[in-house]
Amino acid sequence: MFYEPRKRDHGLPHDPFKAIVAPRPIGWISTVDAEGRPNLAPYSFFNAVASRPPVVMFSSESRKDSLRNVEASGEFVCNLATWDLREAMNETSAPLPGGESEFARAGLATEASRLVRPPRVAGIAAALECRLLRTVALSDVEGRPMEATVVFGEVVGIHIDDRFIRDGRFDAAAARAIARCGYMDYAVVDSLFAMTRPTA
Repeated sequence: MFYEPRKRDHGLPHDPFKAIVAPRPIGWISTVDAEGRPNLAPYSFFNAVASRPPVVMFSSESRKDSLRNVEASGEFVCNLATWDLREAMNETSAPLPGGESEFARAGLATEASRLVRPPRVAGIAAALECRLLRTVALSDVEGRPMEATVVFGEVVGIHIDDRFIRDGRFDAAAARAIARCGYMDYAVVDSLFAMTRPTA
């Protein structure tokens, strides 16, 4: 089949785009508002985009609390969403009124970060403390503004639970990171395979 997304002429019950670009890591983003109140929300438009220095991005398809808080404070934390915290992660996607704590709603404790103000999820397998590099409001190919804004942050501090360091490496399979697929589907990293990069 072939379809044009703007025409929505796929003839299927649901648009398959997000199922094709999958699995997508989940950026479980913690921020604080101007009054210092914590906010926590999962973003499936999230990934690493550079390594020297490390940079991550997440995209908000509307002006949600996370975006407003990052723009105001210049800081955020990416918490690694894992299998054991999947229900709590999902709970934090609820559209709460501004200032109401997703941490409290999901029964999650906070832990202080070292270099930024937003806290991280207590007991998390890994977390990335970030400082804002820039936000980019997207426009379509005709130059018309879209609702999406991409947030780029430099990772200035990394927390890893020592339980997931195996043979000098972070063991993603042991941490059981989860990812978003299409529709209401998720995937879990529970096995890995290796391939050696070829030489010229």
